[in-house]
Amino acid sequence: MTSPALTTAQAAARPLDALRCDVDGPPELTWLAAEHLRLLGAVPRAGAESTGGTGRGRGQGADGPAGGRIALGGAGFGPVTANVRWADPAPSGTYAGVHDEATAQAATGVMAVHGRRDGDPRGLAADYTATAAGVLAVQGLLAQLFARARGAAPDTAHGRAVDVSAARAGLLSVSQYFAATGADETEATELAPGGPPFTSADGTLFELETLDPGAWAAFWRALGAPAEAIRAGWRPFQFRYATACAPFPDALHTTARGHRWTRLLEAAAASGAEVCALRTLAERAAEHDGAAPWTLSRLGPAAVPAGRPGSHPATPGRPLAGVTVLEAGRRIQAPLAAHLLRLLGADVVRIEPPGGDPLRGMPPACGGVSARWLALNRGKRAVEADIKSPSGRRRLRELVAEADVFLHNWAPGKAAQLGLDAADLSAVNPGIVYAYTSGWAGRLDPAPMGTDFMVQARAGVGAAVRPADEPPAPSLMTLLDVLGGLLGAEAVLAGLLLRERNGGRGVRVDSSLLAAADALTAPALRRAARGAEPRRPAGFRRPLRTADGWVAPADRCAAAAAAYDLTGLPTPQALRLLGTHGLAATAVTTDLASLHGDARFAGTLDRDTHGAPKVPTPWTFT
Repeated sequence: MTSPALTTAQAAARPLDALRCDVDGPPELTWLAAEHLRLLGAVPRAGAESTGGTGRGRGQGADGPAGGRIALGGAGFGPVTANVRWADPAPSGTYAGVHDEATAQAATGVMAVHGRRDGDPRGLAADYTATAAGVLAVQGLLAQLFARARGAAPDTAHGRAVDVSAARAGLLSVSQYFAATGADETEATELAPGGPPFTSADGTLFELETLDPGAWAAFWRALGAPAEAIRAGWRPFQFRYATACAPFPDALHTTARGHRWTRLLEAAAASGAEVCALRTLAERAAEHDGAAPWTLSRLGPAAVPAGRPGSHPATPGRPLAGVTVLEAGRRIQAPLAAHLLRLLGADVVRIEPPGGDPLRGMPPACGGVSARWLALNRGKRAVEADIKSPSGRRRLRELVAEADVFLHNWAPGKAAQLGLDAADLSAVNPGIVYAYTSGWAGRLDPAPMGTDFMVQARAGVGAAVRPADEPPAPSLMTLLDVLGGLLGAEAVLAGLLLRERNGGRGVRVDSSLLAAADALTAPALRRAARGAEPRRPAGFRRPLRTADGWVAPADRCAAAAAAYDLTGLPTPQALRLLGTHGLAATAVTTDLASLHGDARFAGTLDRDTHGAPKVPTPWTFT
């Protein structure tokens, strides 16, 4: 697999052209940011080419966990810097047990959520928090440059540096699950072990997807599944995106194992459900097209942007002050992208159907509103418009005329069908940044439904997140929806900066869940491409049980820590024992509600006006 490439058209639309990039620090924290900045046009310092993440932690430096520094400057911009660390220093000045990817996943609850299907905490064998932190670093740099391009002084609160950490990235990734711990009611379905993938009679591991209960029932009826199992299985299957588990009846697994793969394909085609066989990392590496994680293309003639340079004075931590984002998003990917833009200071207006977004009522609720919905949508304004009607589309175009960004994740072809595609809306507002966050970005044909778990299956993520001694299985934590939302926000920021550097000319940006999968699996795909074992070794990132919980050793200490029997020791004593032997480790968060009192995140967690727990803003501008 080669490094991501740019087409001629893409290479001509790069917001960081003529800027210099200087990167120092552990590659597992900096490689992805360096690669994205290069693809956006920045020129790396000689000898500083990105080599890709090794995924091997470097432990602690003299003043805390090893960190990286990424600096951009030139082309009329003063220097801006991103500092990327494993964790923020606690008020005491210490780093409280987060040393690397394994301990970041353990502390933030990622292991707990990912492990729900199995009944015990499990580490992701892919470097999820470091990948997310790399994207957050690029977002912070782009936001700083955008504020500069609009006239913000270099000495403002968002004019010099931004700090991000893998720990905050981990908290962001579990923010929906964390919000649900403050709900006034119980979960919509049981939190218990269980879930896909299924296995066919001839050994094919596969994912099943449908949003239609009728298609779900028709698929299983065609295979002869018991009627009671079909009824009992729908609700946990439907809510697995929210709960990260799907404890449906074993009879469904038994039914799947009773049929060959060809028969399962026939049943899916006849019912309207979709199935997707899990791809290996070698298969994904062989077909990888080398595409960049997003595309940027200019729209129409130059125009004066909606926000004139200098018209929005800098305020602390709000580099997007004065920017208006229209979001027509559903589920997670686009709403999260817009949420991140709001946290950077944008005014976000959600376009919702008449009667409002039905997901506002999705249980469990905080103060009468879905806790998970609040995690992605708090602080946004809402405008109701029926985009299927001429009057609703007219209303949307009126809003676009006064906006900076239009962001959506509709089904492929829907925008063009409604006359709301990039060309249509750039005719209304030549300076619009039109952002589409999709499942596949048109890169695979044919492709199954562009949902998180189907993309995980098709793109080899199910193999990358499990070590070699476990069968591949896509995580039921919404890994790609979250990472796809991060890439969507990154693409929008790149589009806004490109617009400012090109006389106000509108920009179309496209990102996808497939790109998120490729970013997450990139180190594994590189190993596969050179013929090495792409999966992590047996037992990788598997936490150790104590008398009252679990501890996770740092990756570099895992083999040595496994030699100690900790099952008879309380967690604090187990950590002290490992520490006396020079082995870094941290306690595994198993109950997300306990994060509020966790010393590792002292003072960073809060609640919103509905009482829903919320995680800290992922950037600190200094």
